[in-house]
Amino acid sequence: MAVSASTRFHWLRTGDEAFAAMLAAIAAARRSVRFETYIFSAGAPGDQFLEALLSARQRGVRVQVLLDAFGSLELPDSYWAPLRHLGGEMRWFNPLSLDRFNIRNHRKLLVCDEHTAFVGGFNVSPEWLGDGVSQGWRDLGLELSGAVAGALATSFDEMYALADFRHQRFARFGRARARKQVPACDGELLLSGPGRGRGPIRRVLQQDLTRARTVQIIAAYFLPPLRLRRALTCAARRGGKVQLILPGKSDVPLMQAAARSLYRRLLAAGVEIYEYQPQILHTKFLLLDDTVFVGSANLDPRSFGLNYDLLLRLPNPELAAEARDLFADHLKRCRRIERSAWRKARSFWERLKGRFAHFLFTRIDPFITRKQIQGLR
Repeated sequence: MAVSASTRFHWLRTGDEAFAAMLAAIAAARRSVRFETYIFSAGAPGDQFLEALLSARQRGVRVQVLLDAFGSLELPDSYWAPLRHLGGEMRWFNPLSLDRFNIRNHRKLLVCDEHTAFVGGFNVSPEWLGDGVSQGWRDLGLELSGAVAGALATSFDEMYALADFRHQRFARFGRARARKQVPACDGELLLSGPGRGRGPIRRVLQQDLTRARTVQIIAAYFLPPLRLRRALTCAARRGGKVQLILPGKSDVPLMQAAARSLYRRLLAAGVEIYEYQPQILHTKFLLLDDTVFVGSANLDPRSFGLNYDLLLRLPNPELAAEARDLFADHLKRCRRIERSAWRKARSFWERLKGRFAHFLFTRIDPFITRKQIQGLR
């Protein structure tokens, strides 16, 4: 466990470990529980979370739950009736509507008593049960206790107020407040939301990549814009070590095809690319020298400027040393993509599919979302 002057950090390496730690934190809460996620499913482990939230409410703890209406589409609203009956609060983020369906809240966050917080890629759904090797999706989270948790609690409150997506509130409050860079005692909280131009996640990554000597990235969905790709290739060409771990198995095959359409130029520049083999990879993680980035944001257009998302930037040598071990643990279960073999293995159909997927995710999807944003002005 890494420790700084005001914050303690603990990595959560598997879904089983993450869920156990989150449930324990809810059980220990005495004042407030703020819980936000994209996907929440009934059954295990969702039912355990509901029971923990009900118990917290029975102790007099204020309980607030925020779920994305599209990500948790299969969960009936009646599931939360017991919590509401006890005085708990639950909201659906952006209730489904044809004129704004593409604007989503992709964040995953739990804050207890404004002191203990959890961030990462874990949704509360059976796919995340297991160790990510023999069973379940591979993911990563971070538990932290201290000052940064307060900033995360404030961020939750702002998103909770935005949940019903009234047009006036969205225009005056949502886009203006959601995209920002929040200094904290031990780092920064980078918040993205719908809008044009470079948001804080993209801007800060660009700045740090231009100076980085060692770059290690694990990305479930990898489709960075041209400037970020250039920053990666420039880092490799100036003698830096740039390593990417990407999915060998993906829950979104078209996104995987789009990412693979970028391999040729990255490999030519000296970037090392590996694909994780045992299970579906869902990890979101960057290590640039001694600075760790962790949260719910992917390296794709949605996380940079279409979804609401978050990423913690933590300059911390001790935490970075632990992160290097985590990267190595992922790496030993990967297959390296070799440049010469990759070029020979790619069929015409695979190249065509990759180009179409790239166009879909970088042009069509943003176009639809921005049209919906304009309609909310």
